[in-house]
Amino acid sequence: MNKTIQTWFRIFGISAALSLLIACSTKEQEIPTEEVKVALRSIGNQILIAQNDTTSLVLPILEKSPTLFELSFEKPLAFDPADLNQITTSVFESVTIPNNYIVEVLQCEDGEVAYSYKIANQTEQNIIPCSGRIISEGCYTIQVKFMSKEVASKNATLFFVLIFLVVLFLGFVFYSKYHAFHSEKETKRGTSLGHFSFYPEQNKLVKEAQEIPLTQKECELLAILIEHPNQVVKREELTKRVWEDNGVIVGRSLDTYISKLRKKLEDDATIKITNVHGVGYKLEIDRLV
Repeated sequence: MNKTIQTWFRIFGISAALSLLIACSTKEQEIPTEEVKVALRSIGNQILIAQNDTTSLVLPILEKSPTLFELSFEKPLAFDPADLNQITTSVFESVTIPNNYIVEVLQCEDGEVAYSYKIANQTEQNIIPCSGRIISEGCYTIQVKFMSKEVASKNATLFFVLIFLVVLFLGFVFYSKYHAFHSEKETKRGTSLGHFSFYPEQNKLVKEAQEIPLTQKECELLAILIEHPNQVVKREELTKRVWEDNGVIVGRSLDTYISKLRKKLEDDATIKITNVHGVGYKLEIDRLV
């Protein structure tokens, strides 16, 4: 295979693999830190209001990690978990925060979990314990942990898919032109036969500017003789390949066509088709390219 074509196939393969790799690649969804802090302060404020507490403070929101945030209060409090669930869901739905998190209510003194629940992207995966049991008054912190969610990099995928399609298109255009050029070149290129150029696809001989037409049978016979320069080709092989393979039975046709070929080649003394009596014919030639 031509090296240029091999190179293009390699480019296609690399582009395809790269596009698939990017298409399958993922990245962690970013958590909007500032929005989360504002939302948690709103949640803390609404929890206090639900307890008829309009004076105590919601302490500064702590970012424990990129996915873990902590809400705490100035004073001890008691609250219904149902209020926490409803308030958190309502506030998070009003902002662009990932709907995939775990809420834990921790006791300040020992860090034990007093209550927790999970909200998932798909409702059937939610885990919410029975509510109705009031959490007794005490010091609590509320931690919200956002579950890492990997999302595909859509822009990168689209970019590389487009690159692959462009490369594929350019490669197809290049290959088409190359193939057309190569075919045309092969068609135009003749075999040098002494002072002649032999064009088997066009059934002709060319000497300088003169074209000498050949019949189909003459062309076939000359092509066989050219395959075996300066060698005897048996009559049986010539007749079989030119006539019998096509279902035609011949008598003296071979000798007739050889005579015609000799006449058309007689202008070049370096070329001879000699008869080896009882055996076949031989193309004697000094130069064949």
